[in-house]
Amino acid sequence: MDVLRIAAFSQGNQGGNPAGVVIEEHLPPADMMQVIAREVGFSETVFAMPEGNGWRVRYFAPEMEVPFCGHATIALGVALAMREGDGRFILHLNHDTISVDGRREGDLFAASLLSPATRNRAATDNETEQAMALFGYEKDDLAPDIPPALINAGADHIVLALRTREKLAAMNYDLTRGRVLMNRQGWTTILLIHAETPQRFHSRNPFASGGVYEDPATGASTAAFAAYLRDIGWPHDGRIEVIQGEDMGCPSQLWAKIGNERGGPIRVFGTARLMD
Repeated sequence: MDVLRIAAFSQGNQGGNPAGVVIEEHLPPADMMQVIAREVGFSETVFAMPEGNGWRVRYFAPEMEVPFCGHATIALGVALAMREGDGRFILHLNHDTISVDGRREGDLFAASLLSPATRNRAATDNETEQAMALFGYEKDDLAPDIPPALINAGADHIVLALRTREKLAAMNYDLTRGRVLMNRQGWTTILLIHAETPQRFHSRNPFASGGVYEDPATGASTAAFAAYLRDIGWPHDGRIEVIQGEDMGCPSQLWAKIGNERGGPIRVFGTARLMD
């Protein structure tokens, strides 16, 4: 079984988040997909097969299946463009139908996804305290203009906005403790974010629930966060840029286009590169 390796949301020919991509006429059994994802070892491997007017898609982290993964969707868009030519592809997920666009741009590829519908709610004091305690943060470390929240664009995340870039850079936590907390709470990832400007953010994204300490680029949480900014009236000016992976030596760059419809999907886009 061929596995393509594609780094999504790269900065040119460097960085990005590696994803495995498997395209077959029929999807393997779920337990086999789980084994393959564990052997590939990336934070996610995406599996796709032709179905109706599009493609049936499932995503697996090394330790579990996830309902939606942004960077693996971007990688799939690239793989489909290589196979089918530039275009838009309909993706049938476990619980949603979305689309991804892929096209070649010289030595690189560009891709964009339209996320599932979005929703969010304020985090409770207990949820906020548990998330802060995992990293040793105090309330004064949080930025008051972006309150902690549970955000969703196909998967659940909790977001903590930090006052300083230094606190973000110093992120540290225990993987086992994080896995227990995130699985108990149903959080796919924890999004830690710092606003450099109203339209430019730096982020880190622990993914302990899937057995991964940190992701260098996370399209699902970027979509959910962009929708949250829309819903709290943040001055996003229709678009945000998210820089991720810097602190782990894997610089990544994501953009999100933000419409006005509350609960509406978010378009997330970036470049991608084929890995050796």
